Amino acid sequence: MNNRSKYFIVIISLSFISLIFLNNCSKIPIIGRKQLTLLPESQLVSMGVTNYKGFLDTMPLSKDIRNTQLLNEVGNDISTAVELYLKENGLEKRLKDFQWEFSLVESNVINAWCMPGGKICFYTGILPLTQNAAGMAVVMGHEIGHAVARHGNERMTQQLLAIAGGAVLTQFIKDKPQETQSIFLNVFSVSAQVGILLPYSRKHEYEADRLGLIFMAMAGYNPEEAVEFWTRMSEMGGSKPPAFLSTHPSDIKRIANMQKCMPEAMTYYNKYKK
Repeated sequence: MNNRSKYFIVIISLSFISLIFLNNCSKIPIIGRKQLTLLPESQLVSMGVTNYKGFLDTMPLSKDIRNTQLLNEVGNDISTAVELYLKENGLEKRLKDFQWEFSLVESNVINAWCMPGGKICFYTGILPLTQNAAGMAVVMGHEIGHAVARHGNERMTQQLLAIAGGAVLTQFIKDKPQETQSIFLNVFSVSAQVGILLPYSRKHEYEADRLGLIFMAMAGYNPEEAVEFWTRMSEMGGSKPPAFLSTHPSDIKRIANMQKCMPEAMTYYNKYKK
């Protein structure tokens, strides 16, 4: 193969890659950052539902009726507010495959997480830190922020591209379902013992923080509670920090970043507060 032919192949390949990026890039609501998400969201949601159900089959649901009801109330408030906002801005398709579900499981582990499609789990161990509905809304808003921003799809896309190489990704997913499922379990790795999702990037965490503040504000919960919650959480650190802290690093910079986002969040709160 001569140099001219090699050059032609490179140009074609780059053009193909550019076309993929253009056709599969979307903007995260409110944040505005462009992201590459190549997996069909419906497929990711389907895997999330299966793994969420599998997890709940291994863990006892809490018998705390009051906090279970409160969790569902807060979850419904925020998810409804987010759906309304997206619909008003012509973005309702982003949640087309979502089926919200909120579960409180009995465990002393300080943790909470969200699967694709709006499947959210809180552990009773985190309740002493949330303390009230607004504190619960901080965690709920943050997790819903990850889901709405499709951070999981973005992470899976990055890993699939690294493994698939030059292969057509849709064909790779079709031909190698076990490999795709393995990557999902790597990205959304929850277990009965701990239930920790692998850490998001710092960029994703800051984005979920910002979205979480705004989402809870849209639902009428005071976003200023977030600083108090994360301060309490950071005080739980040490040589063996809580599981939630290991995937949601809380530090001075993070709290400072929330304070920078607070005026924006308070604008939404003053508009939507009950």
